[in-house]
Amino acid sequence: MLRLHGIIGTEQDPTYRAMLHELEHVDGIELLFVPPADASRKRFRLLTDRGTDCAVSMDRDQQLTDGAVLYIDPQRAIIARFGEQAVWRLRPRDQAAALKLGWNAGNLHWRVRFEDYCLAILLDGPLHTYRARIMPLLDEGDVVELDHV
Repeated sequence: MLRLHGIIGTEQDPTYRAMLHELEHVDGIELLFVPPADASRKRFRLLTDRGTDCAVSMDRDQQLTDGAVLYIDPQRAIIARFGEQAVWRLRPRDQAAALKLGWNAGNLHWRVRFEDYCLAILLDGPLHTYRARIMPLLDEGDVVELDHV
């Protein structure tokens, strides 16, 4: 279990932005999705999207915010996100389409999971920005959108 005490900064803070950008390139960003019911609590325990068990505590004068940096070192960072992880599921038409989709997802540094014959994309922003990046695959029918949760 990783004990996290207090907020170090925010992901928009210029002090941390460059380091976070570098960590994104080596897949070193972990997200801690905080349900709305826990957002105002001063102590809670949750798993990151990568499975790291985190015991979080806040000082009385601190309020957790979306995008708060809770941990950072040269190998990884843990950032708070409010709500549930949004997921976009795609199914490739065939093996060639799967290769195209996989290449695009990797080239765009998307965080993904594999679920049966589907690619589950863990969304960190608006769906329309993700969709725009692979619109040719969608328009040509190479990839079918299953759902967005």
